[in-house]
Amino acid sequence: MKNKTEIVNIFTRKTLGLTLVLSAAAMAFAQEKAGVSGTIVNKKNQPVPYASVTFSNKANTALSDAVLTDEKGQYKLQLAPGDYDITVEAIDYKKSVVSKNITTAGNIGALSIEPEATTTIDGKTKEIQGVVITASAAKPYKVELDKKTYDPSQDIVSKGGSLQDVLTNVPSVSVDTDGTVSMRGSTNVKFLINGKPSALLGIDDGANALQSIPADQIERIEVITNPSSKFEASGTSGILNIILKKSKKVGFNGSVVGSLGYFPRTSLNTNLSWRKNNWTWFLNGGGGYTENKTKNNSETTYHSINFPNIVKGEQPKDVLLHQLQNSTNKTYNKNYNVSAGFVHDLSEKTSINLTGLVRTFEGDGNELLNTEESFHRFFKDPSDPNNVAGTWQLLNPFGLRDSKSVFNNLAFQGDVGLDHKFDDKGQNLSVSMSLQRNRSNNNADILETNDLLPDIHDVTRRHSVSKTVIGKADYELPIGEKSKLEAGYRLDINDNKYDNFVSSTSNNPFISDFNNNTDYRETFNAFYLQFKSKIGNFAYQLGLRDEISNVKINYISQNTAKEPLNKTKNYNNLFPSVFLSYDVSKNNQILVNYSRRIDRPRSFFMVPFPNYSNSQNIFEGNIDLNPSYVDSFEVGYNITRKKFMVNPTLYYRHATDDTKMLVYRPDESKSVFYTKPINLGNDDRYGLDLNFTYDPFAWLKIMGSLDMFGYKTTGIAYYDARDKDGNAKVGNMNFTGSGFSTRARLNTTFKLDKTLSVQLQGFYRGAQKSANQDTQDMYALNLGASKTIWKGDGTISFNIQDIFNTRSREVYSFNSDYTRRNYMQWQPRQFSISLTYRFKQGEKIEQPKKKKDINANEAGDDQQGGPM
Repeated sequence: MKNKTEIVNIFTRKTLGLTLVLSAAAMAFAQEKAGVSGTIVNKKNQPVPYASVTFSNKANTALSDAVLTDEKGQYKLQLAPGDYDITVEAIDYKKSVVSKNITTAGNIGALSIEPEATTTIDGKTKEIQGVVITASAAKPYKVELDKKTYDPSQDIVSKGGSLQDVLTNVPSVSVDTDGTVSMRGSTNVKFLINGKPSALLGIDDGANALQSIPADQIERIEVITNPSSKFEASGTSGILNIILKKSKKVGFNGSVVGSLGYFPRTSLNTNLSWRKNNWTWFLNGGGGYTENKTKNNSETTYHSINFPNIVKGEQPKDVLLHQLQNSTNKTYNKNYNVSAGFVHDLSEKTSINLTGLVRTFEGDGNELLNTEESFHRFFKDPSDPNNVAGTWQLLNPFGLRDSKSVFNNLAFQGDVGLDHKFDDKGQNLSVSMSLQRNRSNNNADILETNDLLPDIHDVTRRHSVSKTVIGKADYELPIGEKSKLEAGYRLDINDNKYDNFVSSTSNNPFISDFNNNTDYRETFNAFYLQFKSKIGNFAYQLGLRDEISNVKINYISQNTAKEPLNKTKNYNNLFPSVFLSYDVSKNNQILVNYSRRIDRPRSFFMVPFPNYSNSQNIFEGNIDLNPSYVDSFEVGYNITRKKFMVNPTLYYRHATDDTKMLVYRPDESKSVFYTKPINLGNDDRYGLDLNFTYDPFAWLKIMGSLDMFGYKTTGIAYYDARDKDGNAKVGNMNFTGSGFSTRARLNTTFKLDKTLSVQLQGFYRGAQKSANQDTQDMYALNLGASKTIWKGDGTISFNIQDIFNTRSREVYSFNSDYTRRNYMQWQPRQFSISLTYRFKQGEKIEQPKKKKDINANEAGDDQQGGPM
């Protein structure tokens, strides 16, 4: 055995001096491995390509390994000396197991395997008619130590749909009627694509971005409710990591999916892959066309407002305005996407990968808003001297708002990475760089007419470009068999430019402020260190992340009366995380964890006056908005059996300087609402998140989730305003309040025969109250059916979204000067039919080249393992 000095010297050369003592201890216990090679042949001594060869060490399973033969039936790998059971498996051949003692490096010769009974003497497969092979599918939902993983392949309801349709069935996740995604009642969700922030889900795109990613390109979705220090600290409610498909099968494989539905909804997407030797290529792409119809009705009562002078010499004393608004917005959207890339193994220990993704969507909309107003006014008419006390008069003017909009978006992302294994003990280094660009245009032409007021013509132009550079390096060092040290660095540079133009014939004095140019630039450096280990049945992971952020905002208003605004903000924050687990028994585990997170303001939230949509609803940014911070705690329990899995989790989140949306009227004499993000008080959330699967029979599968949570908010917002007579006043909105709500989802799949399945999917969202808003409950039921055709090469699916057309939202808002009821239906009932065709050459999935490491990163650059 090498002495300590030699070990330190070797380690210094390999890792540039990182963690000398820990690596010395790891290498001191390591065993030297020998190069072993061989050949797999059939009875006629012909090579068998792509056969799986597994070496199982009889004394220590950690030393086991597996490999796949090449086209010539040859293989090679590194093994520690010892006694092994060698298992050989290949398509059309019988499974073979032999024992062998490995003492030194070298070729162990040829191992022969026998053909199955259905093959000829030369091993070639005979054609068999009418044979259907049925395999038990993996569970669609499983709990891992640090995340929950959802597999949408068994989600019949979302077949032929988009990412938004898939998310409606993901445990712990809710999708609102307008496409807003939330986790455990909070909308501050961080999206990742293959472990990285992505231009495919631009932060300003909303539901359009979710609908532009086809469901058929999604391999799985990872729900990370309490991320560790290895992750970026933003996203206080959690992270959703969208893993796109990359086939592991050898040879050429692919599928094509086409769908047709109503409202007019068409799409065509394909997934192709080719794997041979040390090259893996993939190409995914497609496009679609959708139409949508959104309904929005509101009823507002203004307690005080100035009334138009329609009677000469009148003296209005008091006015009560009751306003009814009904709008219908029809949108037409075309979207296209393509992603391509490759992975090349430079050697057994080093590989490079390159990926490019492009997504574009464009469309137009036409919104008609009808307004009926009932003015109740009290006035004295000088022409009637006998009217001393005054009279009430009721008028019903009618208004119409016709808005025509055009929008388009183009996003690009390019990623390059290098992965290197220093040895076969798990010492790895991964470096990557991502370049992203997202360009968005949104233009509108708006005409507003009213019986009592002059016509208003608005023209708005919004153009934004975001550019992002992300560089990462992650290092892993095993320490013995049960411990691991992880360290990494990340650099993010985000540059967002906004150009806004508004032209209006209204007398709004702030119109000139909406003509502006803003440059938002954020740079942050992040470092993290994690250590994980296991002692008996107890495992733990300790982590610490440091993020140094710098934000620069340059705001130039075209209003010459206003000076440019320049704002610089610097933050340096530490984010610890602790994960603990205890194995009560096999597949029976208790999990406890804690992490600290940050909610960084969205860039356009900090742009003063970024969005003028119409004369009555104005979004006003807040250049002084600061991040809010969250401490998150979880205690979970997971039990898995053959027929069921249950995973209850108790959680608690405490947020400080929480971001709230202040909706107010700065001038009570006018019916104009402003919306502005502000930092306000604390927000506490606590609850039970319960997820389960149950397969009572071979023909019945049930998956469900239940989230019951309470909330408590504190804080009162104050703002400058004017009363109906033009006098300055201080308005306020009280956010203080508490309540309790629920989210529930149930998915039931019936397998009627070997080729036909039917699925019912229902969800319920309970009512939720705050100090100034009541949101009513909501429920919906979806139906899907799927049949396998063409001997397994095809699938035809049919689904109905929102069978009873109940997926709508009703909200009551109130303050001291107004009350409002709002009803919204984002999408009416829809149905579609889709056809999938699969063509393939390779059937054998490539086996891992070493035993799966319980700490291994298999989901993306930003993934981490929890306690082992």
